[in-house]
Amino acid sequence: MARVRTWAGIALAAVLGIALTGCSSTGGKRAEDARKAQAQGRAAVDTPRWTIGMVTHSGDGDTFWDIVRKGAEQAAVKDNINFLYANHDEGKEQAQLVDSYIDKKVDGLIVTLAKPDAMKAALARARKAGIPVITVNSGSAESKEFGALAHIGQDEEIAGEAVGEELNKRGRKKALCVLHEQGNVGHEQRCAGAKKTFDGTMQNLYVDGTNMPDVQSGISAKLQSDSAIDTVVTLGAPFADTAVKAKEDAGSKAEIDTFDLNAKVAAGLKSRALGFAVDQQPYLQGYEAVDLLWLYKFNADVLGGGRPVLTGPEIVTEKDAGRLEEFAKRGTR
Repeated sequence: MARVRTWAGIALAAVLGIALTGCSSTGGKRAEDARKAQAQGRAAVDTPRWTIGMVTHSGDGDTFWDIVRKGAEQAAVKDNINFLYANHDEGKEQAQLVDSYIDKKVDGLIVTLAKPDAMKAALARARKAGIPVITVNSGSAESKEFGALAHIGQDEEIAGEAVGEELNKRGRKKALCVLHEQGNVGHEQRCAGAKKTFDGTMQNLYVDGTNMPDVQSGISAKLQSDSAIDTVVTLGAPFADTAVKAKEDAGSKAEIDTFDLNAKVAAGLKSRALGFAVDQQPYLQGYEAVDLLWLYKFNADVLGGGRPVLTGPEIVTEKDAGRLEEFAKRGTR
């Protein structure tokens, strides 16, 4: 892989191995038994069947969040967790979903903070109810302030800085940063980070991410009106393919780059329809969030030391696409 930035290493698999096996000579066999149990859909532990709820800011049909959810669900099987999932792309409704899980007296919560102001009171209520919270994906700056145990994801500004640096390496001069969800602080941070390190000029383009024809026409119109734009950066994998179509409509030669990875993005990297992608490993975010809550309930373990546990950014290109394509097709990258 091209490069990975980290503040805190992710070593939960090792921690889990220690918690389950210690250093005995039978540790290898027990670890193997745990893997077999997970593969067979059985719990690998005999801890109580705790209930964990996850509430994200995802809209319906977002492939990124399908991957996060899959990671969380598979960790839940292994950890004997009753896993609940809900989502809404509006902050007020997301907070109401959190409240509903608090009312159900769940044993742990996993939430995203794309719109942190809307979520602050809900997390305060969770804290008052004694429910441990892990934040994932967005809200790394607010996570500790809001009382979460840890944040798992990528620092959005650092991820943006990685994009700006990659564009410099590629000799790009004028870029378009396409924001598909207004009010999402993480998206603003990505574009701001890219502008910070990019030696060229970068403009923001706001589109309605719930309306792909609008996204396509918006990008196409911008490319037609400004032939100097040599790069389009989308902030989510589903929008990369739309940007490619917009480029074709406009007759542009701009390179299309994107945040996040899915099967279409992996194929696009392989065919060079896309230049690069910024992978933040969504499967890992879901999986480790559930696992960390299990570890906290089981052993009072916490990772991060007050800083985010980073799962990205990782710049992937056509050189990585072949190896990642298989994982993307099965829905885990």
